[in-house]
Amino acid sequence: MTPVLLFVLFISLSAIPPGATDNGERQEFLDASDIIERANANITTRLVDGDIVPNLRRNADPCTATGCKWPKYRKYVYVPIQISRSYTTTERNIIIRALLTFHASTCIRFVWRTSHRNYLYFYSGSGCWSYLGRQSRGQLVSLQKNGCLYTGTVQHEVLHALGFHHEQVRSDRDSYVSILYQNIKPGQTHNFMKRQTNNLGTPYDFDSVMHYGKYAFSKNREPTILAKSNPSLNFGTARTMSKNDIARINKLYRC
Repeated sequence: MTPVLLFVLFISLSAIPPGATDNGERQEFLDASDIIERANANITTRLVDGDIVPNLRRNADPCTATGCKWPKYRKYVYVPIQISRSYTTTERNIIIRALLTFHASTCIRFVWRTSHRNYLYFYSGSGCWSYLGRQSRGQLVSLQKNGCLYTGTVQHEVLHALGFHHEQVRSDRDSYVSILYQNIKPGQTHNFMKRQTNNLGTPYDFDSVMHYGKYAFSKNREPTILAKSNPSLNFGTARTMSKNDIARINKLYRC
C-alpha cells in the first residue's frame, strides 16, 4: 500500500446527520463496563478478561512490544476500517461518531478500507468483543445491535484493538485494588488475572473507560473489586475515554 492511498477516504463529520443518537437511548445513563458484561453474559464465543478474543497463534502480552501496534506514517496512525452493511444508517453513525472522538484528541486516524490487507471489521456479532492489538487480515470487532452500540462501548473495544488491556488487570493493580475472589461468579475468575502490561508511566485510573465496575461478575451482589485507598469508592462508571486513556494512546503511538 503506497502512502498516498492512506490519505484518501477519511471519515468526516459530514457522514453523520445532525441529531443522531446512541441506540435510541440517553447514553449518560449507560456505563461501558455494565453494557459489555450484560451483552456478553450468555454468548459462546471464547473470551478472556470479559471481552477479548484470545489469539492462539501469538502471545500478545505485552502486545505492543511484540509487533501488534498499528503502523504510523509521518504524523498519523492510519487504521483502515469496514462497517458491516447489516447496520442501519443510524447504527453505522453511532460507530462513526465514536471513532471520530479518537481524531479529536489523538494521532489515530480511521480510514475507509480499500485494498488494505489489515483492517478492523465492525459487525453485529454475538456480544461486544475485540482482539488485542493489530492482528492480520480482516480483524473482527463485534458490536451487537441492541446491546453494544454506545460511544463508550465502541471506544472500549477499539482501545483493545489498539493494544490496551483493562485497567483492573494491569501489572501494578495490586497496589491500587483488591480482588475479592470469594464474590466472583464460578468460572469467571479468569477475567481478573493480572497481565504483564506496559503502563506507559501513567497513573492507575479509576475513571478509565477500560476499568470494570466494583461489582463486575459478582455472584452475590457483593463487590469483586475494591479500591485500597477508599473501599467505598465507586468506579467502572465511565461512558467515554478519560484523560488518561487519551494520554496512553498518545504515549504508545508517540503522537
